Amino acid sequence: MVRWAGPATTSKQPAMLACSCVSSDWVNEATNMTNLPLTGQRVDLPGNSVAWWPCHIGHEASIGERCSIGALAHVGQRVVMGEDCKIQGSAYIADDCQLGKGVFIGPSAVILNDKYPPSNNRAKWQPVRIGNHAVIGGNATIVPGNHVGERSVLAAGAVLTKDLPANEVWGGNPATFMMTRQAYEEQRGAIP
Repeated sequence: MVRWAGPATTSKQPAMLACSCVSSDWVNEATNMTNLPLTGQRVDLPGNSVAWWPCHIGHEASIGERCSIGALAHVGQRVVMGEDCKIQGSAYIADDCQLGKGVFIGPSAVILNDKYPPSNNRAKWQPVRIGNHAVIGGNATIVPGNHVGERSVLAAGAVLTKDLPANEVWGGNPATFMMTRQAYEEQRGAIP
């Protein structure tokens, strides 16, 4: 697990993203303007993880080994990502949310933490927890305080307004049960 030791990293601070995650000796952006990566350029992170520039990785975020963070993604402060997570481009993960191992977050998915924004009082936040090997489809939204069980799937465009149990597939707005994970795997051809 890599602990982001420096300040938040944004597309306006690409030199910081390119530096070592475990070092607090960040390169000053102003001194490195000629070395800016091209949009979509791969930035290798410790633990065989990778991020695609530009993206945002918040202060004290923990990134597991072999993770991938897509371009324009936002990983908030103190987010915990287990190993083998895949965060697609333009996804938004709010501060303090937790992702288990092998989680897939589709493009432009939104995972929130503040049910009544804007609240600058972290004590009122309700960060989301996502279990191991869960799948969150593109453009799906998880409302604060809800949790996604292990091996669950939230379909593309769905809005999750209550907890999603383990091994179930939900879709719609508001999201409701569609099928089991077993049936989903059979339909996608993962199980003969």
